[in-house]
Amino acid sequence: MSPELPPGLSGDEAKARLAADGPNELGAQQRRTLFAIATEVAREPMFLLLLGAGAIYFAMGTPREALTLLSFVIIIMVITILQERRTENALDALRNLSSPRALAIRDGVPTRIPGCEVVCGDILILSEGDRVPADGTVLQAHELAVDESMLTGESEAVVKFADGGVVFAGTLVVLGQGVIRVSAIGAATELGRIGKTLQAIAVESSPLREEMGLLTRRLSLIGIGLCLGLALLYWALRGSWLDALLAGITLAMAILPQEFPVIMIIFLAMGARRIASQKVLTRRLNAIETLGETTVLCVDKTGTLTRNRMAVAALSVNDTLLEINTLAAGTLPEPYHELLEYAVLASETDPHDPMEQAFHRFAGASLANTEHLHPTWSLAREYELSPELLAMSHLWKADPGNQDIVATKGAPEAIADLCHLTAADCDRVARQAEIMADRGLRVLGVAKARHRVQDGFPEIQHDFDFAFIGLIGLADPLRPEVPAAVAECLRAGIRVVMITGDHPRTARAIAAGAGIDSSTVMTGAELESMDAATLAAHIASVQVFARVTPQQKLAIVTALKANGDVVAMTGDGVNDAPALKAAHIGIAMGKHGTDVAREAASLVLLEDDFGAIVAAIRLGRRIFANLRQAMVYTLAVHIPVIGLSLLPVIFGAPLILAPMHITFLELIIDPACSIVFEAEPGRPGLMQRPPRSVSERLLSMRQLALALVQGCSVTLAAAIFYFWALSNGVAADGARALAFIVLVVANAMLILPSRSPAPGWRQMLSGLPPVVPWVMAGTLLALLLIVCVPAFAAAFAFQTPTIGQGLAALATGVGMLLLFEISKKVLGMSRPGKTDC
Repeated sequence: MSPELPPGLSGDEAKARLAADGPNELGAQQRRTLFAIATEVAREPMFLLLLGAGAIYFAMGTPREALTLLSFVIIIMVITILQERRTENALDALRNLSSPRALAIRDGVPTRIPGCEVVCGDILILSEGDRVPADGTVLQAHELAVDESMLTGESEAVVKFADGGVVFAGTLVVLGQGVIRVSAIGAATELGRIGKTLQAIAVESSPLREEMGLLTRRLSLIGIGLCLGLALLYWALRGSWLDALLAGITLAMAILPQEFPVIMIIFLAMGARRIASQKVLTRRLNAIETLGETTVLCVDKTGTLTRNRMAVAALSVNDTLLEINTLAAGTLPEPYHELLEYAVLASETDPHDPMEQAFHRFAGASLANTEHLHPTWSLAREYELSPELLAMSHLWKADPGNQDIVATKGAPEAIADLCHLTAADCDRVARQAEIMADRGLRVLGVAKARHRVQDGFPEIQHDFDFAFIGLIGLADPLRPEVPAAVAECLRAGIRVVMITGDHPRTARAIAAGAGIDSSTVMTGAELESMDAATLAAHIASVQVFARVTPQQKLAIVTALKANGDVVAMTGDGVNDAPALKAAHIGIAMGKHGTDVAREAASLVLLEDDFGAIVAAIRLGRRIFANLRQAMVYTLAVHIPVIGLSLLPVIFGAPLILAPMHITFLELIIDPACSIVFEAEPGRPGLMQRPPRSVSERLLSMRQLALALVQGCSVTLAAAIFYFWALSNGVAADGARALAFIVLVVANAMLILPSRSPAPGWRQMLSGLPPVVPWVMAGTLLALLLIVCVPAFAAAFAFQTPTIGQGLAALATGVGMLLLFEISKKVLGMSRPGKTDC
């Protein structure tokens, strides 16, 4: 492909076209409008119950209570809509990040842009593994072949030529490179015309969501049954069917677990945003819950553990090793010129590969003004790297003559094979390569050949008569944060497995520097000779794989899964897609990865950084732990509401709670669950214990028992206070106000011990998120208003208590903290370092 590219659009022109034609989006977006969110919220069972309760108040001739209740309904709806909108914005940002990327020429410079920003007239550069973002005509093609099976059903790739060739949105480049001019975007593309759509991120079914759904359905059925039973009982005892309906609705509202799906969506969506802040994009939200279960993390060496900033470090010709750091700039000895010359000829003219970029940089500095650089030569044929032969060759049309020049580079053993070296020469090359590899260098062999023009192009590289030149060693230093991140994984019970195409000795040196056990190194050849059962038996003791092809990654993933491991796997190429999809968590490289790898993955690294993967696992554990604590709290605060709805009916006392009171409590429960617990920073020991078992439930029996005990404690405290007040001559409205104070304050106090599963005042009060004091203060202020302001108190059927009574109820609610802590110790809740959290 010619290095001369069209200038493309200017930035201003592209913005104007984007504004005029709209984004390059195929099909309807999954983003919900504000009106759609409001409509969905209004259809929720909780709000239908509230509207029914308001209608009953009107029927009973108490419009003030009805209007007050409806005003609370509006407040809760607004809060819920804002939470939903915040979640939708989080998902929308993730959708924008996860859309296919495009390499467009803007202002004459290749620029990576989101696929949705591609406009008609854009000049796009396509490479192997890219998903074509829009329809376009081919301007330049270099062995360009495209998989159009999603449009035509034909599995065979279609070769595209310049001057008349057309590529279509959604198809996949499987070979070569090309330059296109965009002719149609969005719904105007062939993909849009036949009714296909690009699906945005959606929360798919998962064990956690199924468990949450089952719990919600069971509680809902229990709520309906108890609601009908309580209504019939109240009607039988009191004879007022309107009051009976009101009591039934109150109980249904108390039991209905409408917070559960809200908590789930908010935690996953906001968790994805938190992970995105670590430069990790979550393409599938279910991956967040799986992060905490990861037992094996398989990573590439180059670019993930290392900087991916290759530099030529050593050259070897005729067994003479030259250390580059001993040379002054521009003083490369003559015997090494040919080695560097042919390394450059075996590379792309405009390389993206860091190794080839290193060859070009070093040659530009060392071979300038020599006859060893050939800008006028043209590339006639390219022989690609293959699993069978780890070498690639370029055939060049040299200056006028009857011979072409062939340059090849690749694994030392592959180059030795191409050159048909004797056994003794092969051993000599292998020893020299081992010396360089032991220093952590990536070692490549280089060879040359001449070919007669009249003989045509051979089909395979072995048909050339290659002569061995020498070896090149490249240094790619470890990222400075890698050893600490690997150590953190090991402390967290996560095996780190390094997979590389490098020489085993290079792999061992890099692994040792990273802190990965390198005592055993398995090569791709050894892996190929094993059946599935043998590999599964051996793989538990192997942390380093060398000379591995992308196709063999799938065998590694399969073997690890067969051993019961939860596997996270990194990859970037087209051939990595099966392994990424087979892994429990596929992690694609965002910078140099292909679109097909990103689409197969659950997570995408926006910066190809191993530390970001570890940070994502840490956040995944934190999100799950916080979600678990939010669920324990939610169940605990529902129990006293249920109890205080039932006990007065059973004992023939005036009702304590009405729908209005439940509505007020919702203003406490929802923010506490979705804001307070989501913002929890997580316990320090999250990465110092083994991964969560895949069979572990969201809530264990011990945690369910804790929620039950804490909820019953609040129920008894509020009920005892209520009946004590009635027995001491306090009017029903006054006793109701006192019981409500105990209930609200106790529920607010329960936030503190629910932040951590471990008992102890230090765990309760340390590291409070900034939002907690605001939630506490807002709750107490609202409680003070509805109890002490006559207009509000009347609407809630409260009688303002005396200062002494109010302080006694307040002290009772605050004093529940002691009971909460005792219950955690009695039930033997976990301490730091245990898995039950």
